[in-house]
Order: sequence, then C-alpha cells, then structure tokens
Amino acid sequence: MSERFFLYDENEETKTRYVSFMGEHQRYDIVLISTNRYYGKRLVLDIQSNRFAIIGQDDLEEPGYIEEAFQLTEEEGNELRDFLYEVI
Repeated sequence: MSERFFLYDENEETKTRYVSFMGEHQRYDIVLISTNRYYGKRLVLDIQSNRFAIIGQDDLEEPGYIEEAFQLTEEEGNELRDFLYEVI
C-alpha cells in the first residue's frame, strides 16, 4: 500500500451548540460549531436531514442558499434563516 498523503491533519478546540426547536412547518435539530476555520463562519448541521453547510451572515442574505443547502421549502428556509440570523 502506498503512503497516505495528508493535505492537513490538525486538532482544534471548538465551541458547539445543540438547538432543537419547533417551527410552524417542522421541527429543527441543529448543531452550530464555531471554529477558527472558515473565516468566522459557522458549521451548521441539520441532524434530521443529515445535511450541513458553512454559513455566515453573507450566506443568509443569499436568496435560496438555505433552502438549497438543507433541501427545504421556501417557508421552512425562512424559519431556519430567521433562527440563524439570531445566532450567526
């Protein structure tokens, strides 16, 4: 077997927040990970859909970004976006 070529292999302390809330359209189980990577953006994981995205304020303002990243309807995307505006 050939040697494995790592681009990077680092450990970092992160801050992780777990949030579960009921919107008008569905339940959201979200994990927010704050790290020194990704230029101050948060790693947002949706536990129910097994989807994640790296999200910052600029991404929240991008039309359709949340809906595409998490495969949500427009109404569901607006609920999640409203929450993320509060925490990002």
